Amino acid sequence: MELRHLPYFIAVAEEGHITRAADRLGMQQPPLSRQIKAIEREIDVQLFRRKARGVELTDAGRAFLDDARALLGHLDHAFDTARRTARGEQGQISVGYAHSPAFHPLVPRVIREFRRAFPLVSLTLEESSPYDLIERMQNDKIDIAFIGGPVADQKGVAIDPLLEEPMVVALPSGHPLARSENGGDTALSLKSLAGETFIVYGRTHGALTLQSSAMIAACHAAGFSPRVGHVVPNNLSRLNLVAASLGIAIIAASLRRMNIDGVVYRRLKSAKQLKIPFNLASRRGDPSAVVTQFLKLAKRTARDFRADLGKAP
Repeated sequence: MELRHLPYFIAVAEEGHITRAADRLGMQQPPLSRQIKAIEREIDVQLFRRKARGVELTDAGRAFLDDARALLGHLDHAFDTARRTARGEQGQISVGYAHSPAFHPLVPRVIREFRRAFPLVSLTLEESSPYDLIERMQNDKIDIAFIGGPVADQKGVAIDPLLEEPMVVALPSGHPLARSENGGDTALSLKSLAGETFIVYGRTHGALTLQSSAMIAACHAAGFSPRVGHVVPNNLSRLNLVAASLGIAIIAASLRRMNIDGVVYRRLKSAKQLKIPFNLASRRGDPSAVVTQFLKLAKRTARDFRADLGKAP
C-alpha cells in the first residue's frame, strides 16, 4: 500500500458512500472500490461493512482512520517544514556582532525586523572582537557578523558594506576641549588634537586595528603624528581610560550612547577620511537559505536607515 492510497480510504470513511467519495476524489467508482479492497487485503482487516445505501466503518476501520489522518497530517507537516526551510523561513542562524556595532541602532533594527519577518527561525547572538568573529565564522561556529571598521581580506569571508559612520572624539570631562560654546555640541578639528595622548584600539599584543591605522593616517594628513599612550582590545576599556584622564580616543559616533561618567564626546569637523565602514560579514558562498534571507533583509534595512537619516532635519 502506498501513502497516496490513504486519501482514498479517508474519503470513503468520511462520505460513507463509495460513489460520493469517488466524485470527491475526481475518479470513477470501480477503481476506488478496487483500491479499498486492495488495502483490506494488504492489512488483512475488514475496514468497511457494506450496506444497502453505502458503507460504514468497522471497529478496526475506525482505529485505522485515526492513524491514517495522523500519518497524513505528519506528512503534510514534513512537506511544509521542508518547503519553509528551503525558502529560508525556518531553521537557525547564529549572528555575531563586534563591540562597537553593538551600540549602533542598525543592529537591533535588523534583528527586530528579521524576527518579525521570520518568526520560525531560531536566532542566537554572540558578541566578540572582530578577529574572533571572523575566526569563528571560518570555523563554522557562527553564520554572520556585524563588524565596524575596515576589514582585511579574509579567506572564505565575504564583506558587505551596509553604511558609513562618522567618528567622534571622546575627551575627559575636565579637558579644556570638552567645554562647549554656548552649551552647544562644539565640533573640533583633528589638528586641534595634535598635542594629545591617544588611546587606540588594537589586539592585546599591541597590533593596531585597520581602524586605528586609518586614524593615525588621518592625523598625519592633518599635519601631525599622534602620540599613542595605550593600546587596548575593546572600546569600553578605551573609554574607561579616557574617564581616568589618561588620554583621548577617536571612536565611532554610535558609541556616544555609552553614557560613561567623566567622558564627553565632541564631533570632528573636516574629517571625512575618518568615517568608519559598518559591515556585515558572512561565509563566502554559504548555501544556507536562512543566511541568504538575513543578508537581503539587513541590506534592505540599511538602505531604509540611510534614507531615514537623509530625511532627518
